[in-house]
Amino acid sequence: FILGETCSALLLLISIMTMFMSGVVAIFEYDLKKIIALSTLSQLGMMMFSISLGLYELAFFHLLTHALFKALLFLCAGILIHGAGNTQDIRSFGGLSLNFPLVTVCMNLANLSLCGVPFLAGFYSKDLIVELACQYSWGIFVLLMMFICLSLTVLYSVRLTYLSFVGPYGGGTSISVCESDYSLVGPVAILSFTSLVSGPILSWLNFPTPVLIFLPVFLKWGALFFVGVSLLVMLSLQGLTYSYKWGAVSKFSGLMWFLPWLTGQGFSMKTLKNA
Repeated sequence: FILGETCSALLLLISIMTMFMSGVVAIFEYDLKKIIALSTLSQLGMMMFSISLGLYELAFFHLLTHALFKALLFLCAGILIHGAGNTQDIRSFGGLSLNFPLVTVCMNLANLSLCGVPFLAGFYSKDLIVELACQYSWGIFVLLMMFICLSLTVLYSVRLTYLSFVGPYGGGTSISVCESDYSLVGPVAILSFTSLVSGPILSWLNFPTPVLIFLPVFLKWGALFFVGVSLLVMLSLQGLTYSYKWGAVSKFSGLMWFLPWLTGQGFSMKTLKNA
């Protein structure tokens, strides 16, 4: 029993740090595919966080909903990369909503679902994880870190939307209209529909009986409050979102806290030199 509690606490710590690290790194990242991959890492941390609390069915529920809107996000990113001259740097984007109106709507729909905006697929699983976590007595630090990680998700999602669709044109090589190709737009439209309706449907299938939650008012509205505040903060810092010049902080975050050097790259360099 004591060993089980220790493993749960260790998994809880690792999952929270994974969510925090991936969120911070995504804010300083300019590669479109890396940003989406880091958001996937953050949501995997959310699933492990749910497992550490013993909410196994809820982690599987979040896995299903996340798979649907994240597949939509990757497809939209592929269309943008293909249409913008095969560049992945979001600094080369800007104003793409004029060239890709349908992809813009679908990608923002996936981003909003990722942030946990009410009545989208991600809201039904993510908000339930947060509310049930608030019922556990892990202390104020765990709750605060959980809400900070939710805020980081909103921050890098709004930054991605601003630099890609709203901000000034970054001077990419070419812009081609890909929305006339139904083989590209068809799957995007289908996944957009599933991102809208899969949340309640999967919730009814996974949880046939309602989940009873007792929380004070400030914790009940905590997730939505942090999402709304993060959205307003990032919209007011559009200049910072466009040009990060934070020196060592940006380098430290861009290199994923030097984890590649401490794990795979460092070991490979030593062994290859000796060979």
